[in-house]
Amino acid sequence: MSVRNKELIVYRKLNDEKLFQDMCEFLEQWQEDPDSFRQGRERREQLYGILHGLIDLADSRGFSGNLWHCYLTDLMVNDENSYSFGCEGRGAPEGTLNDAALHDMSILKELFDYDFTPVAVALGTPEFSLAERYVGSGRSSRMYNRRICSRICELAEQFCANRTPGQMKDTLTRFYQEYGVGKFGLHKSFRIVHGETGVQIQPIRNIAHVSLEDLVGYEIPKRKLTENTEAFVAGRKANNCLLYGDAGTGKSTCIKAIANEYYDRGLRIIELYKHQFQDLNEVVAQIKNRNYRFIIYMDDLSFEEFEIEYKYLKAVIEGGLEKKPDNVLIYATSNRRHLIRENYSDREEIREDMHTGDTVQEKLSLVHRFGVTVYFGAPDKKQYQEIVRTLARRNGVTLPEEELLRRANEWELAHGGLSGRSAQQFVDYLAGSGPWE
Repeated sequence: MSVRNKELIVYRKLNDEKLFQDMCEFLEQWQEDPDSFRQGRERREQLYGILHGLIDLADSRGFSGNLWHCYLTDLMVNDENSYSFGCEGRGAPEGTLNDAALHDMSILKELFDYDFTPVAVALGTPEFSLAERYVGSGRSSRMYNRRICSRICELAEQFCANRTPGQMKDTLTRFYQEYGVGKFGLHKSFRIVHGETGVQIQPIRNIAHVSLEDLVGYEIPKRKLTENTEAFVAGRKANNCLLYGDAGTGKSTCIKAIANEYYDRGLRIIELYKHQFQDLNEVVAQIKNRNYRFIIYMDDLSFEEFEIEYKYLKAVIEGGLEKKPDNVLIYATSNRRHLIRENYSDREEIREDMHTGDTVQEKLSLVHRFGVTVYFGAPDKKQYQEIVRTLARRNGVTLPEEELLRRANEWELAHGGLSGRSAQQFVDYLAGSGPWE
């Protein structure tokens, strides 16, 4: 049986991966002349090098089990090609592309099912079996979070149960349909960086696993936010959304929560900072044809009077010639209702600018481009105490209520006043001072 990796059509980019290429070349040499292969010390060194690569990969990505299977699976779920793109959220595409993908699956299944025992015996390298029953160290992955590691390892096990290339293709297609492909398929949230090739959307490896229920109170703001987001992920009309109000009231927590809540329904969050507004058009160009729903998220958004970046944002949100894609919304959080600092001089009748109304309207025009505005106000004393009680109960803090509230009141006076953030910090302090029965 020859190694047919050079015959790949749709998944041809796999040949650019060094470890994949090294393994295929190694197996090709073994297939061509097994007898002379046994005598070569160089061959042993090659196999040990491949073993090193697989174990290094397992350490960086958190894999366990059969590392060759996990590696091939990882390549397939990350390979962005015409077939995998076509399957995102839809299932197998129509047409001849299915035949080309099936052809590639027959090659990849041969590699997936390869029995390395004769090679390891011939070269006297029993250590290669380590890669077939690898137990991870339990350390956090540098590449993936635990959820993604498990998903890839589980898919590798499903491939083991597939008897034919057609079954393997169907299993992979279901994965693409349910989760997508590449970074957007595996990750919930992203940031923008400038690399050698320009603007890049890079995954945020670990996002806080918070839910909307974790934010005590604020039921009306949370409902308003979820109604808009629910409409968006369902493909209905939805609006750009501004979350504004007092500091420490849970605005950013809500954004993290909806990233977790709606990930399985195709929602992805891209975090963008004010100094990156010139990259907005490029970011939108990279995501507009993907079968996901994207929220471009701007945290703590505000502008001083001398800052003019808001004008670029206005054009992208609404006002440029190119229509904003239906799969993109902008969510922002801010402590300012109108985002841009306003002065009383803006409203004075006598000033250098004769058209005072125009000046005010220009500053307000940005916030008017957010169709939904959600207010998060600081809690009063009673609400603050209820937040403290709830958080203490969730964290197993069992101080008598009178003492708990007395100390909570002392805490907020010294730590920024009444807010959900100060309540959380107080309970975290108590939880760390345990043990609590």
